[in-house]
Amino acid sequence: MNLKVVKNLSFALFFLYFFLVSIKLLEKGIKTLGAEYTDQLFESVSNPFAGLLVGILCTVLVQSSSVTTSTIVGLVGSGVLSLEYAIPMVMGANIGTTVTNTLVSFGHVRREGEFKRAFAASTMHDFFNVFVVIILFPLDHITGFITKMAENGTEFVIASGFTATKPNSPIKAAIKWGSNNILDGLSSIPFINNLSENSYRVYAVLLIVIAIGLIFLCLKNVVSNMRSLMMNQIEMGLDRALAKGGGLFAILIGILITFSVQSSSITTSILVPIVGSGILSIQNAFPITLGANIGTTITAVLASFVVDNTAGLTIALHHVFFNTIGVMIVYPVKFIRNLPVNLAVTFSNVVAKRRYIAILYVLVTFLLLPLLGVVISN
Repeated sequence: MNLKVVKNLSFALFFLYFFLVSIKLLEKGIKTLGAEYTDQLFESVSNPFAGLLVGILCTVLVQSSSVTTSTIVGLVGSGVLSLEYAIPMVMGANIGTTVTNTLVSFGHVRREGEFKRAFAASTMHDFFNVFVVIILFPLDHITGFITKMAENGTEFVIASGFTATKPNSPIKAAIKWGSNNILDGLSSIPFINNLSENSYRVYAVLLIVIAIGLIFLCLKNVVSNMRSLMMNQIEMGLDRALAKGGGLFAILIGILITFSVQSSSITTSILVPIVGSGILSIQNAFPITLGANIGTTITAVLASFVVDNTAGLTIALHHVFFNTIGVMIVYPVKFIRNLPVNLAVTFSNVVAKRRYIAILYVLVTFLLLPLLGVVISN
């Protein structure tokens, strides 16, 4: 193991630890704020559909579904956000994260053939996630079957004695030690100490802002270091997936790559230029994208081990089951599997001739429609 590998791995573990500490700080800040203020914070989410749209918007703004889902886990774990509204928010995060791929495809905009392929590779992820949400959002809202699976999964994990879920686990103790030291450090600053004693709600808001900032910073650095560590393995994995002709092996490759780098956007954004350059076909890239959708759920699961409320683990497991069931619905049947790919190819043929449509597509799909939907649904 060379020095560079040791350095990247050490930094990744360092920032992963502080990512979990940041979740604990977020939980602390929310509890300090008080129920009446945190209720107002989410009064715009008056129904599950609004929650879905808020999930899209939040993810587009921070450019990371991992940040959004981890924050949601912290909110659910603190008791502020109910599962009823958190579940559609996580579904929305799945849609919002695909904007990154589309923006990456713009790097090929000057070459029509490349742009056509790259844009198709990016939007097939959009169509897949929208397709799955259209099917599972109303089905789960009416029947609650995924929610029930997540609740049963939570009971099973707790009953199994997994230490990270226990209140007195060494993992939680280490996270609590880190968050307490940060809180003590903040209290040593006269201005912040004065806020905590005399204006505790302002102090709570400050703590929430710091926590979300740290979550974003830590995840960014985990992704950066893991990407440096795993880049050769990613290239090898994609080569193997290509050699195997896609399929279940490619889905597994997508899961493993995304699990390794802690970001589905990294996996899918690597695929876009590879497809754009003609090295990998969009049909073979699609199952890797599906695997990335499953692999990205690990971040929320890690975050759930830090919060005290078991509902945090439930929402994280819901994310796992939702994304896995989505793949199980779409991939096995060829006709259904080809729908997102064919729609993406057809759309890219139009956009390649009129490239301004690509910009309108991003603005309307990921910003204007969700904003308008939130207003109308409330």
